[in-house]
Amino acid sequence: MSSLTDIYDELDTDVSREEFESAVEDKVEQMGGLADEETAAKLIAHELRNEEVEGVADIEPGMDEAKFLAKVLQIGDCRTFERDGDAEDGRVINIEVADASGQIRVTMWDDMADDAIDQLEVGQVLRIGGRPKDGYDDVEIDVDTVEPAPDAEIDVDIHTVNTHRVEDLSLGLSDVNLRGRVLSTDKIRTFDRDDGSEGRVANLSVGDPTGRIRVTLWDGSASLVDSVDPDDSIEIVDGYVREQDGALELHVGDRGTIESIDEDVEYVPDTDPIETVVIDETADIAGGVIETDTKRTFDRDDGSKGQVRNVRIRDDTGDIRVALWGDKADLDIDLADYVVCTDVEIQEGWQDDHEASAGWRSAVYRLDERPEDATTTVESSSDQQQTETGKASGLDAFAETNSDETTVTASPTSQDSNITSSDSMRDNADHNHEQAASDGGASTIESPQTSEDDNTTDSDVESFTGTVVQAGSPVVLDNGTDTRRVETDASLRLGEVVTVTGSTDGQTITPTEIDRSS
Repeated sequence: MSSLTDIYDELDTDVSREEFESAVEDKVEQMGGLADEETAAKLIAHELRNEEVEGVADIEPGMDEAKFLAKVLQIGDCRTFERDGDAEDGRVINIEVADASGQIRVTMWDDMADDAIDQLEVGQVLRIGGRPKDGYDDVEIDVDTVEPAPDAEIDVDIHTVNTHRVEDLSLGLSDVNLRGRVLSTDKIRTFDRDDGSEGRVANLSVGDPTGRIRVTLWDGSASLVDSVDPDDSIEIVDGYVREQDGALELHVGDRGTIESIDEDVEYVPDTDPIETVVIDETADIAGGVIETDTKRTFDRDDGSKGQVRNVRIRDDTGDIRVALWGDKADLDIDLADYVVCTDVEIQEGWQDDHEASAGWRSAVYRLDERPEDATTTVESSSDQQQTETGKASGLDAFAETNSDETTVTASPTSQDSNITSSDSMRDNADHNHEQAASDGGASTIESPQTSEDDNTTDSDVESFTGTVVQAGSPVVLDNGTDTRRVETDASLRLGEVVTVTGSTDGQTITPTEIDRSS
């Protein structure tokens, strides 16, 4: 016959021996002599076993209580909140725990939250009791009791639970941990919410061996963008997947974070051959830099300043000019660099050429080494004849590159539908200008507009050479130092370098001649 001690020792429970023996006595009394002590002990043991679920995956909302063993994966920040009346401020902390069957968030309150900060560690095994409820993403536990279980073993690798690769991500996925290499970062932007409050958002692009994804950091997490740099290896913790403009993005809210990791995450870009890009579509392209231009600034219609810089890149299939808008104009890109440009908008350029516009949704980054499977056979832009052994290849051909061309192209129109930021609105305004164009053949246009006063003196006539940084009415020219408005019906295209001659009031020129040979 089994003794009470044997039955109790076989139990894996947080109920003390004294509580167990007292429950057995109560059970014998309740049964009115129908059960002896051993039978009552087995009944109590059965009840206690049923209270402890077999695994995290078995926990469901509506359970009166769930008891389980789990390993600590992540400890959140302790947050305070105001209670109604004069009550003391409350404290709450969220802990991510898991066993072999799954992962769950547990919530600890007040004194228990304080103890969690002081005593809990990642990797520790806990015996937890609490009330299951519907949480933000899935079932959560409001903890009633918790204690360390140092002798228990949980077969969970805290470094791989819920760790995804880019190719694993799908719409609606939450609690995502992803390790990747930072490809590019953007500055923090602000926007106005419908309720009048101000929000903050920032973006970075991250890649791993399976692909690349745009990461959006919201509000309190937006400042995390300042803690990382291109080429850093990081882990994004507790992200969630959303769709924007038909593409998946990984979003990080106040619950998530970004951590640096001591690991060199590999990323090999999967880009489109330049010759295959299509107008009005977005593309990922890469190649060696064969031309560079100086950065140009211009005035937008709203009075703000814009800036753009142009580079030309080439792969084995062709070459294309890329306009770098906004902060991207400040990127350290030079001749012979190998650059990758993702999510660029392909537009029609001068003389049916294709051009790529890298706006605020694009990522542009330089690779220190050209990927082994990348094709970058390059010819000099000033001499594209084949050598006796065929085309010039690699970086040897960059030496003869000329960089005299100057082009200004349009920025993309796409915006994050969740925000109305000043940066995105300005990029949109740039895009509403006419299509970009580079220097064409020399030509002179007789302006259809003439001076209202046929007796204009030489002192009222000005000749001004500059780049068209605003097309339409009026045209705006910029020479790097000064700007002039030009009142004309002539068809001038954004990016052209022209000389206009005509009557002027010092700010606006009404041209009698427009020379494209400048």
